[in-house]
Amino acid sequence: MREYPPPEAVRTLYSPATIAARISELAQELARDYEGKAPILVSVLKGSFVFAADLARALPLPVRVEFLGVRSYGSGTVSTGAVQITQDLTHPIEGQELLVVEDIVDTGLTLAYILSLLKARGAASVRVCALLDKPSRRRVEVPVDYVGFTVGDAFVVGYGLDCAEQYRNLPALCELVELPQGS
Repeated sequence: MREYPPPEAVRTLYSPATIAARISELAQELARDYEGKAPILVSVLKGSFVFAADLARALPLPVRVEFLGVRSYGSGTVSTGAVQITQDLTHPIEGQELLVVEDIVDTGLTLAYILSLLKARGAASVRVCALLDKPSRRRVEVPVDYVGFTVGDAFVVGYGLDCAEQYRNLPALCELVELPQGS
């Protein structure tokens, strides 16, 4: 049986232990900032589902979790710039404290769209917690209140992030060195 992924396809950037330690730090920071509050975590699908689950479990405060499915990459490695909602929230958010949980903030286009949408729906406050921030690719300035890791211009997969729906199940955050077949 062939090893998945092939060792030449990815290079580990952050190990599972490093990710877990950083999530613990983020949870402590969020607990201080949201003391006495019960924020709604808005997990941006599909990429943030692993991060959002681990973050929710690490938070020592009451939270509700919502999912917002958006897409701007299609099956390639470059954002199309057009944001499409693939799954909407299931409950009203008017007057609520929201924490948008993102896998990666790259160009800022998707996040700008999400923030505009949530504010238009009457959220009391909207903050952003991103596992990865890639400021070198920013096309639109967006607020990122909490950042797990800042990365350079690498295409990152694993821990929920994908390339053409592959590699989401890797336990580490890895740089994609070799595109998967069919991409």
